This record gives sequence, C-alpha cells and structure tokens, in this order.
Amino acid sequence: MATLLIVEDDLKTNEAICEYLKPAGHTVIPAYDGEKALQFFKENRVDLVVLDIMLPCVSGLSVLHEIRQVSTTPVLMLTAIGDEYTQVMSFDEQADDYMTKPFSMVLLGKRITALLRRSGQTAPLQKVVFGDVEVDFSGYTASDTNGKIDIMPKEIDLLRLLMEHKGLVLTRSQILDELWGADCPIIDRTVDTYIKNLRKKLGLDCIVTVKGIGYKYEVQP
Repeated sequence: MATLLIVEDDLKTNEAICEYLKPAGHTVIPAYDGEKALQFFKENRVDLVVLDIMLPCVSGLSVLHEIRQVSTTPVLMLTAIGDEYTQVMSFDEQADDYMTKPFSMVLLGKRITALLRRSGQTAPLQKVVFGDVEVDFSGYTASDTNGKIDIMPKEIDLLRLLMEHKGLVLTRSQILDELWGADCPIIDRTVDTYIKNLRKKLGLDCIVTVKGIGYKYEVQP
C-alpha cells in the first residue's frame, strides 16, 4: 500500500488518523510541525500528504509551497480553517483536496483512496474471487459454477466499501451514511440484513461482526 505523511500538530488527532489508516495496509509517518514535515518528506518516499494549515515552525501553506517546488505528490489539506480565501489559496498552491474539521474518518479514508487511485498508487476494485464465486464490481454482478447469483447493487456497494476499508471496523451509522446518505430514513438493522444476505449469497466468512460496533472485512492469513 502507500506511505502517508500525516502533518497535524494536535497529538490526539494525529494519532487517531494514523491508527485509522494503518489497518488498511498503509505506512504512516506522523509529523507535528511544518519543519519536521519538510524534513520527513525529503527523507522518505511519500505517496500522499495529509496537511494541517495552522502548524508550529512552518505553516501548512508554506509546506505545500515547498513540496510543490519538487513534487506532484497528492496533498490533502485537513484544517479547521474553512473560509473561502484560505481554500482558494490552498488550491492556488496546487493542493489536491481540502477538508475542514471536524471531519469523518471514513470520508477522509475515501478521499485518500481516491487521490491515491488518481495518482496511480492504487487500482480501483474491478473483480474479486472468493473460491468459486466471482464478483464483478464494475458490472454489478456475481457468479459461481452454477451461473449468475441474484445479488442487489447495494449489496455489491456494501462489499466494496468493506473491502476498501480492509481491517477497519465500520459502524452501522457509517455504512448507512456512506451508502444511503445521512438524510435517508433507513434503520441500523437494514445493514444487518444486507450483511446476512452477502454472507449467504456469496458464502463469505471474511465479513466479521464486531459486537456492539459494526462490521469489518478481514482475511485470515
């Protein structure tokens, strides 16, 4: 997977982001000020930078400017500053994305995946095979030795979401927000029904229930 430089001066926020991203297979390098961020960027092969703006020593915009002098590495600005001027300044300095705090970890993970995919670091899921079962994500179909399996598009989307966050526990609320939207009047138990159907239709044992929290995609070695 990718090497990510996480530049955030708040210790707890930095640690939380790193811990969230590690199970997906990423290598994370934490930096707590702009000076260290530039040092670590020069010393390591970094695939993507998550960058705060209000940093000690050197500001995030200055760090972005310095990075752009030597690299086109994707940079995602993650900051409490949400005014239009600062966002415009960031994009003028060639930031690739901009998120404001407070933020969703799931959405941050999705945006990182999208930026890595665009930069050629990760390939989008097209097909996956589970024993005799093949799932075609682009065609929204599944089949086994007996032919096509009757599966719903939303079940395909759910499987893809879990696989893209391999090893990470997604709550029912996070899954609902991602697949149905925050304003959709769907109850938590709907997710349980879709998980049950996925396991039954595809014979999956890699979707693990984390009691009281949600589900994760986990493949045993």
